[in-house]
Amino acid sequence: MKNCRVLANIEHVEELISSQEDTPQTHLSQRQIASNLGISQSSVKQILKQDLNLKCFKKKRAQELSLANKQARLRCSRQLLRRFPASLVNFTWFTDEKLFTLKTPNNSQNDRVYAASGIKKKDVEACRLLRTRPTFSQSLMVSVGISALGHTDIHFIEPGVKINGQYYRDVLVMKKLLPDI
Repeated sequence: MKNCRVLANIEHVEELISSQEDTPQTHLSQRQIASNLGISQSSVKQILKQDLNLKCFKKKRAQELSLANKQARLRCSRQLLRRFPASLVNFTWFTDEKLFTLKTPNNSQNDRVYAASGIKKKDVEACRLLRTRPTFSQSLMVSVGISALGHTDIHFIEPGVKINGQYYRDVLVMKKLLPDI
């Protein structure tokens, strides 16, 4: 087995993998680089990790903020600063609620049924072949508040409760500001 981690291959891999810095979305994958250079994919991986000291990260989905969004946020922040004097900033609470899905969907590609060879699909019990799911996934809503003075405890909201102004004032704000109640 020959050593593919030679200077020429290292330079080629560096050139092909780092093209994304100049023009995004134009870099080659490790598989494509290996094919172009005629070396194994594991050699490309070793060059990236050991010789070039690069680490691969998976991109995450995020909301894109346009210039208009950023300007609107800046304008609202400045309005808040003008609206409240510095002496009240410590007593300003920001609260938010978040809905968490408790049972996440699974990958159906990994959900297989194995039967002995010679058995036909129609002979397998139907309950083994069906992958059912509820109409609505189970979820949980939590609420928390934060200020310059600190943060509140997490408050779990009962399922089915509609959060309106009255519920927010009576239950969430009172429990956040007066946790001993």
